[in-house]
Amino acid sequence: MAAADGGGPGGASVGTKEDGGGVGHRTVYLFDRREKESELGDRSLQVGERSDYAGFRASVCQTLGISPEEEFVITTTSRKEITCDNFDETVKDGVTLYLLQSVNQLLLTATKERIDFLPHYDTLVKSGMYEYYASEGQNPLPFALAELIDNSLSATSRNIGVRRIQIKLLFDETQGKPAVAVIDNGRGMTSKQLNNWAVYRLSKFTRQGDFESDHSGYVRPVPVPRSLNSDISYFGVGGKQAVFFVGQSARMISKPADSQDVHELVLSKEDFEKKEKNKEAIYSGYIRNRKPSDSVHITNDDERFLHNLIIEEKEKDSFTAVVITGVQSEHIQYLKNYFHLWTRQLAHIYHYYIHGPKGNEIRTSKEVEPFNNIDIEISMFEKGKVPKIVNLREIQDDMQTLYVNTAADSFEFKAHVEGDGVVEGIIRYHPFLYDRETYPDDPCFPSKLKDEDDDDDCFILEKAARGKRPIFECFWNGRLIPYTSVEDFDWCTPPKKRGLAPIECYNRISGALFTNDKFQVSTNKLTFMDLELKLKDKNTLFTRILNGQEQRMKIDREFALWLKDCHEKYDKQIKFTLFKGIITRPDLPSKKQGPWATYAAIEWDGKIYKAGQLVKTIKTLPLFYGSIVRFFLYGDHDGEVYATGGEVQIAVEPQALYDEVRTVPIAKLDRTVAEKAVRKYVEDEMARLPDRLSVTWPEGDELLPNEIRPAGTPIGALRIEILNKKGEAMQKLPGTSHGGSKKLLVELKVILHCSSGNKEIISHISQHGGKWPYWFKKMENIQKLGNYTLKLQVVLNESNADTYAGRPLPSKAIKFSVKEGKPEKFSFVLLDHLFRVGVPFNIPLEFQDEFGHTSQLVTDIQPVLEASGLSLHYEEITKGPNCVIRGVTAKGPVNSCQGKNYNLKVTLPGLKEDSQILKMKLLPGQPRRLKVKPDSEILVIENGTAFPFQVEVLDESDNITAQPKLIVHCKFSGAPNLPVYVVDCSSSGTSILTGSAIQVQNIKKDQMLKARIEIPSCKDVAPVEKTIKLLPSSHVARLQIFSVEGQKAIQIKHQDEVNWIAGDTMRNLIFQMYDEGEREINITSALAEKIKVNWTPEINKEHLLQGLLPDVQVPTSVKDMRYCQVSFQDDHVSLESAFTVRPLPDEPKHLKCEMKGGKTVQIGQELQGEVVIIITDQYGNQIQAFSPSSLSSLSIAGVGLDSSNLKTTFQENTQSISVRGIKFIPGPPGNKDLCFTWHEFSDFIRVQLISGPPAKLLLIDWPELKECIPVINGRDLQNPIIVQLCDQWDNPAPVQHVKISLTKASNLKLTPSNQQHKTDEKGRANLGVFSVFAPRGEHTLQVKAIYNKSIIEGPVIKLMILPDPEKPVRLNVKYDKDASFLAGGLFTDFMISVISEDDSIIKNINPARICMKMWKLSTSGNRPPANAETFSCNKIKDNDKEDGCFYFRDKVIPNKVGTYCIQFGFMMDKTNILNSEQVIVEVLPNQPVKLVPKIKPPTPAVSNVRSVASRTLVRDLHLSITSLVLAESSPGRDSTEYFIVFEPRLPLLSRTLEPYILPFMFYNDVKKQQQMAALTKEKDQLSQSIIMYKSLFEASQQLLNEMKCQVEEARLKEAQLRNELKIHNIDIPTTQQVPHIEALLKRKLSEQEELKKKPRRSCTLPNYTKGSGDVLGKIAHLAQIEDDRAAMVISWHLASDMDCVVTLTTDAARRIYDETQGRQQVLPLDSIYKKTLPDWKRPLPHFRNGKLYFKPIGDPVFARDLLTFPDNVEHCETVFGMLLGDTIILDNLDAANHYRKEVVKITHCPTLLTRDGDRIRSNGKFGGLQNKAPPMDKLRGMVFGAPVPKQCLILGEQIDLLQQYRSAVCKVDSVNEDLNSQLEYLRTPDMKKKKQELDEHEKNLKLIEEKLGMTPIRKCNDSLRHSPKVEMTDCPIPPKRMRREATRQNRIITKTDV
Repeated sequence: MAAADGGGPGGASVGTKEDGGGVGHRTVYLFDRREKESELGDRSLQVGERSDYAGFRASVCQTLGISPEEEFVITTTSRKEITCDNFDETVKDGVTLYLLQSVNQLLLTATKERIDFLPHYDTLVKSGMYEYYASEGQNPLPFALAELIDNSLSATSRNIGVRRIQIKLLFDETQGKPAVAVIDNGRGMTSKQLNNWAVYRLSKFTRQGDFESDHSGYVRPVPVPRSLNSDISYFGVGGKQAVFFVGQSARMISKPADSQDVHELVLSKEDFEKKEKNKEAIYSGYIRNRKPSDSVHITNDDERFLHNLIIEEKEKDSFTAVVITGVQSEHIQYLKNYFHLWTRQLAHIYHYYIHGPKGNEIRTSKEVEPFNNIDIEISMFEKGKVPKIVNLREIQDDMQTLYVNTAADSFEFKAHVEGDGVVEGIIRYHPFLYDRETYPDDPCFPSKLKDEDDDDDCFILEKAARGKRPIFECFWNGRLIPYTSVEDFDWCTPPKKRGLAPIECYNRISGALFTNDKFQVSTNKLTFMDLELKLKDKNTLFTRILNGQEQRMKIDREFALWLKDCHEKYDKQIKFTLFKGIITRPDLPSKKQGPWATYAAIEWDGKIYKAGQLVKTIKTLPLFYGSIVRFFLYGDHDGEVYATGGEVQIAVEPQALYDEVRTVPIAKLDRTVAEKAVRKYVEDEMARLPDRLSVTWPEGDELLPNEIRPAGTPIGALRIEILNKKGEAMQKLPGTSHGGSKKLLVELKVILHCSSGNKEIISHISQHGGKWPYWFKKMENIQKLGNYTLKLQVVLNESNADTYAGRPLPSKAIKFSVKEGKPEKFSFVLLDHLFRVGVPFNIPLEFQDEFGHTSQLVTDIQPVLEASGLSLHYEEITKGPNCVIRGVTAKGPVNSCQGKNYNLKVTLPGLKEDSQILKMKLLPGQPRRLKVKPDSEILVIENGTAFPFQVEVLDESDNITAQPKLIVHCKFSGAPNLPVYVVDCSSSGTSILTGSAIQVQNIKKDQMLKARIEIPSCKDVAPVEKTIKLLPSSHVARLQIFSVEGQKAIQIKHQDEVNWIAGDTMRNLIFQMYDEGEREINITSALAEKIKVNWTPEINKEHLLQGLLPDVQVPTSVKDMRYCQVSFQDDHVSLESAFTVRPLPDEPKHLKCEMKGGKTVQIGQELQGEVVIIITDQYGNQIQAFSPSSLSSLSIAGVGLDSSNLKTTFQENTQSISVRGIKFIPGPPGNKDLCFTWHEFSDFIRVQLISGPPAKLLLIDWPELKECIPVINGRDLQNPIIVQLCDQWDNPAPVQHVKISLTKASNLKLTPSNQQHKTDEKGRANLGVFSVFAPRGEHTLQVKAIYNKSIIEGPVIKLMILPDPEKPVRLNVKYDKDASFLAGGLFTDFMISVISEDDSIIKNINPARICMKMWKLSTSGNRPPANAETFSCNKIKDNDKEDGCFYFRDKVIPNKVGTYCIQFGFMMDKTNILNSEQVIVEVLPNQPVKLVPKIKPPTPAVSNVRSVASRTLVRDLHLSITSLVLAESSPGRDSTEYFIVFEPRLPLLSRTLEPYILPFMFYNDVKKQQQMAALTKEKDQLSQSIIMYKSLFEASQQLLNEMKCQVEEARLKEAQLRNELKIHNIDIPTTQQVPHIEALLKRKLSEQEELKKKPRRSCTLPNYTKGSGDVLGKIAHLAQIEDDRAAMVISWHLASDMDCVVTLTTDAARRIYDETQGRQQVLPLDSIYKKTLPDWKRPLPHFRNGKLYFKPIGDPVFARDLLTFPDNVEHCETVFGMLLGDTIILDNLDAANHYRKEVVKITHCPTLLTRDGDRIRSNGKFGGLQNKAPPMDKLRGMVFGAPVPKQCLILGEQIDLLQQYRSAVCKVDSVNEDLNSQLEYLRTPDMKKKKQELDEHEKNLKLIEEKLGMTPIRKCNDSLRHSPKVEMTDCPIPPKRMRREATRQNRIITKTDV
């Protein structure tokens, strides 16, 4: 039943064709995941179009074999359950479904879900929206249209005739909806090419295979100017992006030239959406192929306009039309409203395609070909309007047109970047003309205000011409890339310091860059990807283009000169002169405050304005008159400068009325007003100003000048009037038009003059009341003492200013003084308030008047003194300024030494305030009595104790008193050596008087003593005496020690000696103690603690209480005696008792042997000393056990012992046996053990066997002697010669001071010279490393030694001397010997190479050491003169193939013809120069540039008379002009100067020559003409003299300036080097510098030489001789390693490669292979595959992504990082990168295993080496002999050497700095001397005389010109102005040689011709 149901219309079936696999069915995929055992795969199921959920579920059950009653759910992969309600919307074609027990069941096994993904059509439709973003406020729509024009330009690039491109804006609603059509007459597209166009991102380079390219057979176009190759349709995306940015649909219509069919393709967003809805393939469609002009298929009314476009097809052979419909509404509005704007932008983008490489030059005629055949026409059609049609060629306001036509000059250049990238560039200069910049402003984005004169008082800073716009616009293949611009380059950016041109000139340049397609641009052609980055790369080369030719020169210098020339030729500005300095203007906003340059004058429009000149303003409110203060120009300027504008500071006149300075733009000066009118106005204003004051005292109390008045005296009322110069009273300032409304006030001030400054105590202002005058009331409050001034001052009503316009207003001052009044009260003057009882003191008083001023007591008065509890009296009171109550005394009780406070009342009868209270503190008085306690006369104490006394010091009132040095003494008498008690009572007056104990020796009974107590410092204080009774002491007085043996006690007296067995213990020691009365004292715990013994730190206290002492341990050696001491010490006594224990020997125990006379014995010799044998006890104490018969029982044995000469004897005096004659059989040196046996006792001794006497001489660390060692002549031997003395058995013999010498042939020279050496303590002698000088061939050396007057022959060393490939011997010069050298031109290229001894070229030479000198050949000889011109070589170009050659290119040929000598030099060191052969060249004349006579003729003076002589203008002028005569009766103006212009016209010359101009004077009178002819001759002579004088002075001044510059440079260099020396902690004194430097250099060189001589590890493997520069050497010699352990393991690791010779080329390797018959390993570098070489900057493997993956142990490091390369670093890195790879070195094997175990978790692990010599290969294998490095001495010298110590390199840097500093100091002295010499020369009388002669000549010349009637415009210095320019360098000062040569020549001319 289920099967039947499933086949019906509502069911589903398994996917077979018969069951419904056709149209209208859906296929779903089922996964049964109800149980884990379900099948893993899916089942496909066909679902009918009208199926429902029930039929679908039944089909599922049937397909999977499930019972219909079973419960399960069907869900989507997102767990959405399929139900009847959502069946149709959920079950789609291709959906994947699950069968689950429940919706939330876990998925027991994984499933796969089918998906389809294609790019959404928005990728194409919205691509334009994403790409054409708006930027910098611009609408991108024109750039989208430009993409379509790009396609058209590419399509028409092969057109022979006109290339026509039309853009039609079809906005006529009657013809359909708006559309945009782009039509061209290009080559069109076939249907396949049209298909390719539709494929997104199918560029012209990827259209291969099945795609037929619309650029088939693409070949990169040949280079053309500005890259205008039309190759700008590139990426396959621009057209699609553009059309869908403009609209929603694009119709492509195209017809190729060789086809009869038109192909049409439509792409639209609507079509894409329809295909998506119908589930059709979106990226598919149809191309309609039809006949031309067939529009039958156009049926939509929205596209009616297409009929007209299609009809036009029949007139065209080929074409392409892009028709865009569905145009966005905002685009339509923009295209309509901004038609002029966007067409102008398109004209800007394609400017150079339209107008050609030179641009739209309106001022010049257009060329016909090949660029003006591009016709881009834009037309817009609107309903009811005349069509707008514009050709882009007709637009004259696009920015490039404006740039081209406003520029006065241009600077063309070219930039070469790495690869094939070429950039052409042009910079245009837009000058400033009078009052405005000509730099074009963008009409669409104006950058300046239209009217700058609207705001008169506002500060206006001149904006830069270019503003913030960048210099360069960028063009790619000729079209503009709009969003990319280049700000500037380093060589055209404004300099930080003032350059040749003013800074604003850098803002008057615009530019354009033209690139080829080697630079990447974005697919929308809006931005460059990497243009600026490549252009600003350091390897980019800039060259200048002159006359179409590319020239190599310094681009920055050329640009600076061009900019300076443009500024001088084209800018018309204000000239600022008389520079004053740089200031800041705080009155301006902070950003505009500075810097401002100030000037005192300007030249403007032919007029000069100077400081102080009276001027008037215009366009200011109000207009004002004033005098110029100064001129302001913004910027950091120095000296005269041209600028576009500035400001002028004007002081308003008259300044007496207007104290005001105003600043206005210079443009607001009135240039029409006369200065007289301004001056008259000022004088009229000055006469009406106030002049003086009139003062009267109407009410009396007049204040007289300098009057002295008591305090409080009043000053009367004042009446004041203001008078002018005429005596007229006035109340306000004169005039109404200039502030006449300002009233005048009178200010009164009373000023007190005090030390802290002037203080105003009264200040009033009075105004004029009209009917009453200025009035001030009476003043009565002046009370303070001092000097006063009453000041009356006229002030202004509004501001209270006492000056007006810088001029003070009238004032009057009266000075007076105020003194004090009579006394009215008093006070105490500051005094010490501490007083002592009975000691007189004074009370100073101060009196004041009623105002508190200090006054004096002048009358008699009797003071009254009162204080409670005290009796007071005084002696007298004094009068006058210092009043004092003298001799006041006080007596009474005081509580303590700190004193007591009292109130002292002082009364002075007769004063207004007559009494005052003085608070005082009364202290005790002077000591008068001594009180001692206890009071009894007899005092009892025990011997050995101290007695305390209580003492008090009292004053006369019995107060305890204290004072400094109050010391109380107590002296005892009645027994010897009694103490003295002392106590200090200075602080308290009372204390306890005590001291040390009273101790009387041997007292047995009571004894009486006396004590006297006194104060030594107070003689008037009586002493006190007391009696002391002294009793015997009961303390310990004696100590005794006993030794108990059985029942008997034996006393051990002090210092007794006790004998005892060594090592035994003394027991049963006791002690007893007694007091002074010989009474035995019982030992208590307190006493026991005070008993100490010295033989043990631990004492049993219980034993001590019983009188027992600790046991004594007897020493084990009979030589050690033990000192035992028992001591008792308490506070009263210190007792001791001591004895000595002497040890005795014990029983025999050991045999002991002792070596006497040395433990070393030479091979073949007997031991020089003897062996002594004794018997000892267990502790080593000798026992007398031997006898003569004991010798037979002694036996001696040892390895290698020769017993033939052994001798044994018995020594009776020492009870020992002596053994002599010990000798060993010859063998290897080392330690030998001998065994001595006697009875049961035995012992061993060790003897050192050393080598025998010297018999041979061997070399250490030296190669095999059989082969010759190759050595380059003049070089060092590879290893130092180290020899070792050896015995006849080849054992090293350590014998010192053996002389070693070398023998050699006479033609073999060694450096240092052959000297005798001596061996060291090891028997070695290091002869050092020798430099070898010898003829080529084989030579021998032999080492010899002299020992004991006999010669020991050493080995013979064979040397093969080879020529030095690095020693220069000559210079090779190559150049074009057939070239001609024209004056002022450029020399041919000189190629210089340095040739070595082996005739090879030396490479790696610093180019700075090669120079070229040139001088003019003279008869004095061929040596170069001191002033020979020197050139340095040029940088090597990439195409210079010959390595090691140096090139001198583009060197300027001298301007003067003649024979010149050229010589090249190579500076081998600081003193030696290797010169080449001299090259003699002839400098020939260059192309003619101007016409000049050989001899300058005098100025002719002619007349028009009959005489030919009077009319002759020229006679024998060497211009091929024989005679030139004025026509008779020729008309002319009498006494007038005329000019004859000789202009040559030579058709063969390519350039126009500068004409020769001859002035002459014309006269109508013959006599006058003759007179004037004489004057003319004299004028010419004076002019020539003036030229010579001025040339001399200018050259001298120029030389002086250069010398000052040199002095400054030398000082800066010296200071710089001094600072660098301080960094190295080297201080140079300011005096005696050169000797100090020489001493330092000597010491540093000595230290460096010592370090170099120190032995260090070296490779003894002989290196291969570098026969040419292509041989680097053996690998063992290419690198050095500092660490010994690392050097050992790396050398072993590379052992098989150490002998390999590395060459640069395979040819060199093959040559070595042939020379050695294949025995030598070789490795050519050009055969290494370098891409697999490791990166030397790569981190270690335990770093991952810059982070530490694990923490390693063992200090891992790449083995290659431990290498240092003395030479050829780059090549060595290649070699060792290949050999070592990523090999890592660690400390030990454990660290290496740990490292490998961690690294292999993340990456491959390279080979690991350890500093202990282990190796773990990259495959993990380690262990075995093949992976363990042997010791370094087993490597046979094949080990990397150690580098020079770092300290040696530091010393080298310091030595170099010191040498430079020495040269700098000498340079400073030299240039200072030259400068002083030049200054002295300029002050010589001869130079002063020449200056006077020049002044006289100029004065005479002026008079003659006035007589001749000539205008003095053409002065003689014109010739100087037009003198040839000196070649500019980086420094504006001319080269020193030229200046000095010019000065020398001028001096000679002056002496001979003037």
